[in-house]
Amino acid sequence: MTTIALSDWLLARINREDGPPLHRQLHEALLAAVLEGELPAGRKLPSSRLLARELGVARNTVIDVYETLAAQGCLETRHGSGTYVADLSVERIAPPEAERAAPRLSARGAAVVEGARVFPRQWGAFMPGVPDVTEFPTRVWARLHNRHWNRAAPERLSYAPAGGLPALRTALAEHLRTARGVRCEPWQIVMTTGIHQSIDLTARLLTDTGDTVWLEDPCYWGLRHSLQSLGLKLRPAPVDAEGLNWSCAEGPAPRFIVATPSHQYPLGMVMTLPRRQALLEQARSHGSWIIEDDYDSEFRYGTRPITSLQGLDREGLVIYVGSLSKTLFPGMRLGYIVAPPSLAAAFAEGVAELYREGQLQQQAMLADFIAEGHFAAHIRRMRGLYSRRRQALLEAIRAEFGETLPVMGDNAGLHLILHLPGLDDRAIAQAAVEAGIATRPLSGYYHSPGAGQSGLLLGYACVKEEAIAPAFATLAGVLRRFGA
Repeated sequence: MTTIALSDWLLARINREDGPPLHRQLHEALLAAVLEGELPAGRKLPSSRLLARELGVARNTVIDVYETLAAQGCLETRHGSGTYVADLSVERIAPPEAERAAPRLSARGAAVVEGARVFPRQWGAFMPGVPDVTEFPTRVWARLHNRHWNRAAPERLSYAPAGGLPALRTALAEHLRTARGVRCEPWQIVMTTGIHQSIDLTARLLTDTGDTVWLEDPCYWGLRHSLQSLGLKLRPAPVDAEGLNWSCAEGPAPRFIVATPSHQYPLGMVMTLPRRQALLEQARSHGSWIIEDDYDSEFRYGTRPITSLQGLDREGLVIYVGSLSKTLFPGMRLGYIVAPPSLAAAFAEGVAELYREGQLQQQAMLADFIAEGHFAAHIRRMRGLYSRRRQALLEAIRAEFGETLPVMGDNAGLHLILHLPGLDDRAIAQAAVEAGIATRPLSGYYHSPGAGQSGLLLGYACVKEEAIAPAFATLAGVLRRFGA
């Protein structure tokens, strides 16, 4: 490539009208020429004065680009001789024959990816587990945002102290004592980014590879996959009308037991008091911990929220985890652990060491949001709104199918279960997506999907009341094609 050819090559790649700054365009073009072999190693480049004249740019622009590329190791300057393209060739090492396969994921990584069920769509009829974020009191939040950003101290922009912002831990402790009957002090609360991180932290601190964990069957698929990725042995414990039936679980004593006693996910039943007491005794006798996921506990319709299992615990066996994704908005990414006194310090240190938490400004805003009563008021308002939407969905189901399709789990939470005995709920869910309706098949929540019940999880929280009947009519058309 001659000097004129190089300048012509560069001129064809420079946009003087509305492109990025010329020095950036020139840098990117020369870098590409070197990396792609247009300018081979050892090739002498024109002087900065000559190339600047050919390109019609300031000489300082070319000098700056040459110096930047030299600092990156792409060019080298030889005193008294000029600027040359550096030798970027890398000696290739032939791997052993057995290792020439393409790079691949680990067995653990492959299990995570292959088992992923994150839905590409996170809004609309009838996506379960999604609150109506359009009803969040944004004006109040904006005022709190301005309050804290107008007086942001340097430490609020750094990493969080172990456990999280003290003001938020204090506000949450008061709320949980009042609303959920949780027995805790602020120092027992550890802030996380949500249920996934809370479970991950707990498993990392309390288990070793190969340890046994009991899970409800069915349960949240994301929980199951997270624990599997850590190399734990999962043992399903069936759920009946009274909740988790630990007596039917098989295998060795578990390191911990995961349960959703206040609102079983996904079926929706409440664990009875005798079953709760028996579960606490089971954990005590086995030396096991209980992780209580207080899923959707704030949203009960017709009755008061059920008191937490942790509130019955007198021996420090229950690790209580919660999230603000459903009560506020998922994008907040804030959750919490109420650790037993014996574990609180370790959990606070663990979350700081493993995840290097931050979000202190958001935590400060949330602390005020709770302390000033906005949180409780928002939950009360949303409970009424979701109750009306739940009722609208029940009426739409009856209008289309009468009493032929049983409904379950409709007395709490953000979704209900529409049972589909004898039908392929996975195929129906896929067909529903193609028709513009988001739903999840119930059978996918079971440890062994082929042995689970067939049905659909229908979320109503993020669907406007007037849109529920038309949306369900579309779904009903899909269901009838499959014989419902």
